[in-house]
Amino acid sequence: MKQQVLIAGRYRLHVAIGRGAMGEVWQAYDEVGGRPVAVKLLHAQNSEPTAAARFRLEAQTAGRLSHPHVVGVLDFGEQEGRLFLVMELVQGDSLSHVLAQAGSLPAEQVARIAAHSAAGMAAAHEQGIVHRDIKPGNLLLDGDGSVKIADFGIAQFMNDPGGALTATGQIVGTSLYIAPERALGQPAGPPSDVYSLGCVLYQLLVGQPPFRAGSAIAVLHHHLDTPPVPPRELGVGLPPAFENYLLGLLAKRPEDRPTAGQAANWFATGAWKGLAEPLPAAAPQPAPVPVPRAAYREAVGEPRANSASGSVTTYAFPTSVGSTAPAHRTRRRPREGVRATAGRRSQTARTSRTSRTVVMVAAVLIFLGALLVGVTLFSPDHSSADTPATNPPSATSP
Repeated sequence: MKQQVLIAGRYRLHVAIGRGAMGEVWQAYDEVGGRPVAVKLLHAQNSEPTAAARFRLEAQTAGRLSHPHVVGVLDFGEQEGRLFLVMELVQGDSLSHVLAQAGSLPAEQVARIAAHSAAGMAAAHEQGIVHRDIKPGNLLLDGDGSVKIADFGIAQFMNDPGGALTATGQIVGTSLYIAPERALGQPAGPPSDVYSLGCVLYQLLVGQPPFRAGSAIAVLHHHLDTPPVPPRELGVGLPPAFENYLLGLLAKRPEDRPTAGQAANWFATGAWKGLAEPLPAAAPQPAPVPVPRAAYREAVGEPRANSASGSVTTYAFPTSVGSTAPAHRTRRRPREGVRATAGRRSQTARTSRTSRTVVMVAAVLIFLGALLVGVTLFSPDHSSADTPATNPPSATSP
């Protein structure tokens, strides 16, 4: 189609800005409304049997949505056998083009993309619409940095799950971002869009989707069974709060994921930065608790009191009384100075005890000797009063 073609008597086509299997997108100008627009034209000889039905479905679903983060549908019609769809013009590239140029994006920019995309998804879910094809190519980055969701061509109404038309091979084409429940053949729901968004955010941060393999079937198995590698383990500088929430978006079970509205609010409020909460005031230090002397002797191996001699050897308590030793170290060896002092005190005690023993033994011997002498002197066999002398004493007798 040549430039400057007029569609429906008001949309003048200028430059082709995209082409796909179903049709092509043109930058145009609405001469009636006086504003730039985007016009999507269905291929005249489209071989896909459901292409026209999907094209009409996109106009029907997107036309029900009016949200800053959803590409608005302005008009729909047919001219010369070709269906056309008029949308608002987004002055920017899709995230797939951004990834091709940058490889990955910083966390702050990805958080902004997450907040906008989730807000647009939440608006669709509130209208009973599941996008079913969230991927980088369908997220458009506007000139002011805002994100808009495009291409509701395979969207589905939640109250009419059989009404949506999916082209053959559609699941295979989007297997990098498909939710586990959809890989099992279950109907898509709002949590499916949330999972797909998690895959996109992961790719924006890491530079690749969370799961890759040699075939689409192998990728589906990864979605079902393989936990994603945390981005920080791949060298991505990411706040812990952001990483934890991202892995929550990629939960295998739909009920474990946040809703799109919750995700939009979480990212928009800056919770992804993981701001530290104020620390509590320091608690006052407790006073040292005295350790019982018997317990301390058991811990350090102190000699017990000698009840016989009345001498007691003690050690000075350590400065840190409140600490307790581990269970496998209930006995501690005293320091060198303490051992030396204990040895000198023990030697003094032994010397004192020996001296007292010698004195006591000597006293006992003296007492026994005196007793023996007394018995001998006062014995009846030796009394001169009872036995008179028969012979006079000899001169030589002593």
